[in-house]
Amino acid sequence: MSLTLSPLNPEQATYDEVIEAGDGWMYEIKKGQTFRIVDLEGNQAVDILFYSAANADERYSAVDTIREQRAIYLTTGSTLLSTELNPMLTITADTCGRHDTLGGACAAESNMVRYALEKRYMHNCRDTFLLQMAEYGHDYSKRDLTSNVNFFMNVPVTPDGKLTFEDGISDAGKYVEMKAEMDVVALISNCPQLNNPCNAYNPTPIRLLIWN
Repeated sequence: MSLTLSPLNPEQATYDEVIEAGDGWMYEIKKGQTFRIVDLEGNQAVDILFYSAANADERYSAVDTIREQRAIYLTTGSTLLSTELNPMLTITADTCGRHDTLGGACAAESNMVRYALEKRYMHNCRDTFLLQMAEYGHDYSKRDLTSNVNFFMNVPVTPDGKLTFEDGISDAGKYVEMKAEMDVVALISNCPQLNNPCNAYNPTPIRLLIWN
C-alpha cells in the first residue's frame, strides 16, 4: 500500500458535492483538474467508469491498466489508461492505500445468481449507471458499460485465482485523489449493495471535490 496525503484544501475546491448512498453522479472533469473522492463514514464502495469527453468510445480499460502497470490494485502513482492506451487520470494522493479493479459492479442478475432469486429487484450499481447515462444524454447507453474501478472496495485474490468480497480497508474520512490527464466524463454509482460486506451492509454517503 502507498499512503499519500494531499496538500489541497477542501475550502478552495471549485466543486463540492455529497452523493448519498445508492445515488449516482455523471460529470465532466477537465484536463489538469484534480478530483477527490472522500469515504465520509468508512467502508463504502464507489463504483466508477471514465470516458474520454471527446469520444465516448475511448474509455477506461481495466485490462490495459492492469497489464501496463503489472498490478491489479490502484494506489498513489497508478495511471488509469484508456482503450487507446492514453493516460486518463493519475492517482496523486491516497489515504486508503488500495482500490479494486476486478470485482465489477453489482447488477440485478448478479444479485440474483450470487444471493437469492428475490434479490433481483434490489437497487444495484448497473441500474444507477444506466439512470445517470439517461439523464446525462450525449448518446451514452448500455453498450458503454464496461469493467469499472471500485474505489475503497476490498476484493482479495486467493492463491487459486478466485475473488472474495471482504470488509473494506477504508475508514471515515479516507480519500483518493487523481489528476485528469485528458478531459474525462466520470460516471459514479455510490454502491447500494446490502448482500456482501463491501459496504459493511450499510451503504453511506461520499463527498466529491474538484480543484482547478
